[in-house]
Parts: sequence; structure tokens; C-alpha cells
Amino acid sequence: MSKPKLHVKKNDVVRVISGKEKGKTGKILKAYPEKNRVIIEHLNMIKKHTKRRSQGQGGGIIEREGTIHVSNVMLVCPSCKQATRIAKKFLEDGSKVRCCKKCGEVVDR
Repeated sequence: MSKPKLHVKKNDVVRVISGKEKGKTGKILKAYPEKNRVIIEHLNMIKKHTKRRSQGQGGGIIEREGTIHVSNVMLVCPSCKQATRIAKKFLEDGSKVRCCKKCGEVVDR
């Protein structure tokens, strides 16, 4: 089976459109295409309980970013600075790129 595709990728700036973090903007740190989820910097913070691993290292509660479903985020266009949907276009050299639906600018560089 082929790997599923997402409309966003690592280092994209996205805006959350639903859920408890609605309206907030952040950069994607990691994408999980097989689960349709992304991790966004400083959003959806969760508390993770860790066990002590060795004598010197203590256990405790760590705060880290949780995953958000990819359908709950929209890409923020770098040129028009608005959350937008994505169009796919072919350039003259035959490469396929993502484009902003609102302003038509190429998002991939």
C-alpha cells in the first residue's frame, strides 16, 4: 500500500480551526501521515507521566505537545498571511507544487 498524503508537511505554519486550541497558529514539528495527525509547536500541551529509568534520573511529569488531527488545521499562506485551502498545480518543468486558493501564490519553494 502507498503512504497516505497530507495537505500539510513539516515546518509549515498552520492555524487550528476546531477544538480547544481553535484560532491559534503554530509551526508543524512532526507529521504522522499513517495516523493523519500532526504535532504543532506549543499547542495541545499534555502531561506525560514518566518512570524513573536509572539511579541518577528521576521520574516525574513532563509537559509536551500532543497530536492534532490533520483535518483540524489549515495552512497559513506565507504571502497573504491567511488560513487557506490548497490547490495542486504543475509548473512548466513538470513538478507538482502546492498553491494558495486565495491568492494563487506557490507555497512550496
